[in-house]
Amino acid sequence: MSKQMKKWRKIALTTFFFFLSVALQVAGLNFFLIPNSIFSVGLNGVSQLLSLSAWQFFHWHIDTGLFFLLFNIPIGIVGFKMVGGKFTILSFINAVVVSLFLIFLPTYAFTTQPLLASLFGGLLVGASVGIAMRYGFSTGGFDIIAMIIQKRTGKSIGAFMNVTNGVIVLIAGFFIGWQNAMYTLIGIYATGQVVDTLYTGYQKLTALIVTSKGDEVIDVLHRDLIRGITVLPSSGAYTKRESTTLMMVLSRFELFEMQEAVRSVDPKAFINLLSTVSVSGEFWDADRQLQMKKSMGPKAVTIDAQIEAEQQLEEQLAQLELEQDDQANRVKYDK
Repeated sequence: MSKQMKKWRKIALTTFFFFLSVALQVAGLNFFLIPNSIFSVGLNGVSQLLSLSAWQFFHWHIDTGLFFLLFNIPIGIVGFKMVGGKFTILSFINAVVVSLFLIFLPTYAFTTQPLLASLFGGLLVGASVGIAMRYGFSTGGFDIIAMIIQKRTGKSIGAFMNVTNGVIVLIAGFFIGWQNAMYTLIGIYATGQVVDTLYTGYQKLTALIVTSKGDEVIDVLHRDLIRGITVLPSSGAYTKRESTTLMMVLSRFELFEMQEAVRSVDPKAFINLLSTVSVSGEFWDADRQLQMKKSMGPKAVTIDAQIEAEQQLEEQLAQLELEQDDQANRVKYDK
């Protein structure tokens, strides 16, 4: 398969799953959750809450999609300026398209049973989120905020999201009754379970890649991903054929890119993904990866070039540490 064909295949796959994610999210909200006054997770739930509040207090009918759009426009702009990249752009476009469908597509209750509505609505929204994350983007909202905070601070907003969902449930209890609030909890739980099934709930993954084209796969991974790789010689127990097992730890947002890179070189490569509970040592964040890419330059795609770039970056960091130590010693001496 030529490089051009691989590129178009990747674009076609991303486009297909982009619209599938949009369709699932809109169906879950407009056909199950919104008509039955059951709230979703994240900004979807916040938008539903504001729409309901506008009707309860002011008798203004404002679509949930309009609030969702108003939230995502500034979030998308800030995310593009601070993070950039395909992930932020696709996530923002996804949120805008979902908002427009929510505004112009009428709501219709496929069922009036709140338990069925919460389960099916949660399953569809979870499938939308899981598919989006699996193919290199998100459904917008808090996912973009998470990327911004992670880039700037290295921290997660998981606790903040949990608190937000808890507040949504509490307010739902006061607005629509505690029975519906409990159905909202069921929907949130269903969403989380589907996301974990289709993708993963962990921030980091360990990939074990068994391939007969070790050097070629290493080259393409070093070109597309700035991650360390451990090479383990291996052989098949049945075939007795020599192979190479590559072990690497990566973030969940890099999974699709890693899989496409490996398949572009070795379609028969065996990829085993393991949940990584924690990582100690040096796991490069987005800023270190960006520094690395700048050090490598646009034409540096070989292993030797990456090793040279790593050495240059380490030298720059060591020099910076020496300068900081000298400055601290001068301050101490002056005192």
